[in-house]
Amino acid sequence: MAFLQSIALVKTLPCLAEPGKIIVVGKPSRSLDEVLPYLATLPNVIAYNPQASALTLRRQPGLITLGQERVSITQVTDTDEGLELLAVLVEAINATWDHRHELVAATGARRAPRPLDIWALLPQSNCRECGEATCMAFAFGLVQGKRKPAEWPPLRTEPTFADRQAALEAIF
Repeated sequence: MAFLQSIALVKTLPCLAEPGKIIVVGKPSRSLDEVLPYLATLPNVIAYNPQASALTLRRQPGLITLGQERVSITQVTDTDEGLELLAVLVEAINATWDHRHELVAATGARRAPRPLDIWALLPQSNCRECGEATCMAFAFGLVQGKRKPAEWPPLRTEPTFADRQAALEAIF
């Protein structure tokens, strides 16, 4: 038997991050408390708070936030896409639950990387090789998911930056 039967669409809201898009809000058929620690082990998790039972995942575009009794997905085109995303999310939650014995449940909090954390891994030379005016602008692009670590040429070509590249790729 599946962990989760469905996530019902409760409402839609305007998406402030992307005008013209919506936020889809759903209610799971049961509490997500038990599965959140396993979902927190996924690579696209950007924040997890076990005390609040809240998890945020990055999706392109936007974010998915899961709580005990609520799910929200940002930057959705329309209600039809929202319903499709909720159905896919049910499948992903059930697949994670089915494979929980292969995972080590997360017990500690995990927070989203901050631009200053990312900037500290960059050379801070403002060389513009990445196409941005500053390393801080590139760091913001990484945090927002608009840029990828590999888009900074020295990370790919200079062996002295291999450790920084590995750190950035682990974060993103």
